[in-house]
Amino acid sequence: MSTMAKEDYYSLLGVERDATPEQLKKAYRKKAIEFHPDKNQGDKVAEEKFKEISEAYEILSNAEKKAAYDRYGHAAFSQGGMGGRAGGGGGGFHDPFDVFREVFGGQGGGIFEEFFGGGNSGGSASYAQRGSDLRYDLEISLEEAATGAEKEIQYRRAAACSTCDGSGAEPGSPKATCSYCNGAGQVVSSRGFFSVRQACPQCQGAGEVIEKPCVACHGKARVLETTKLKVKIPSGVDTGSKLRSSGGGEAGASGGPAGDLYVVVHIKEHELFERHGEDLFCEIPIKFTLASLGGTIEIPTLLGKASLKIPSGTQSGTVFRLKGRGMPRLQSSHKGDQLVRVDIEVPKKLNAEQRKHLEEFAVACGDGDNPMCDSFFQKAKRFFERSDKS
Repeated sequence: MSTMAKEDYYSLLGVERDATPEQLKKAYRKKAIEFHPDKNQGDKVAEEKFKEISEAYEILSNAEKKAAYDRYGHAAFSQGGMGGRAGGGGGGFHDPFDVFREVFGGQGGGIFEEFFGGGNSGGSASYAQRGSDLRYDLEISLEEAATGAEKEIQYRRAAACSTCDGSGAEPGSPKATCSYCNGAGQVVSSRGFFSVRQACPQCQGAGEVIEKPCVACHGKARVLETTKLKVKIPSGVDTGSKLRSSGGGEAGASGGPAGDLYVVVHIKEHELFERHGEDLFCEIPIKFTLASLGGTIEIPTLLGKASLKIPSGTQSGTVFRLKGRGMPRLQSSHKGDQLVRVDIEVPKKLNAEQRKHLEEFAVACGDGDNPMCDSFFQKAKRFFERSDKS
């Protein structure tokens, strides 16, 4: 297996990162014509290049995939596990001609098959179609996002009929050759000065038609079923993170591969913590005596209790940082911090003895003998003096 780094998708298409959809399509058209296999028959390098630029366009023309690529690069579609790969194995990236027909119209490489003289000139050509992708929204707790978890989900999808093994025909019954295309699976139509080969509209490219439809699926080859799946959630996921289950989507038509299932993660709101990227934020009330005298208190973290030292003279709104007590970074051992903002509680009611001692404390401190207060009132006095003069 090659260990060479993959070329940047934007560089492959020759566009800037802020290219518009129309600029992307225009760049892909130019590259696709240059490296199309029918124009470069027998050239393996050109064939691989065509696949790469088709993969690049397939990713960058999809808003969600483009966002993932812009944020994580090729790692967003790295092979293995739920992440999968956008292009290549596991059924994640379909035939490059799917992208080609999207941009140029028609059915696959028919234009080049006729215009450049390549392609299949006869015989049955099964028109297998990849199944649709599905989306599942999964809500998890902040604790599960921090430690990782395994969840079992249940969803409905179109799966290959088990009675006919996805053929659509009653078991044991034969299929007849399509009379419209004579079993070729394709028909040719003229468009201007060249011809275009397309999938047969009667047999959808299969070259055969069903004489006796399967009773279970009524000849549709697929049935709705409830599927259960265990999903491994890595630590560090955030709201909007997507996990891909290759082949977990709907079954393909005419023997095509199944689509993928995308599990979109949503983090529940926590009663104590707010998440800001990899950091956690919380507010904790402390008594004004503790703020004045100083001391140590126990505070909650996602992984249990922690001790926090409060220096004497701490002011309300002071923020303390606990290193490594935040959220883990996805696919990394690094952890963020926990930020703790203290709010000083002032007693709303005082009994006679408490009031007496507090008044004595105020006298001992000097009523109004506070540098911060003095500074403020001096500034206020100067402000009013200027206002009176104007």
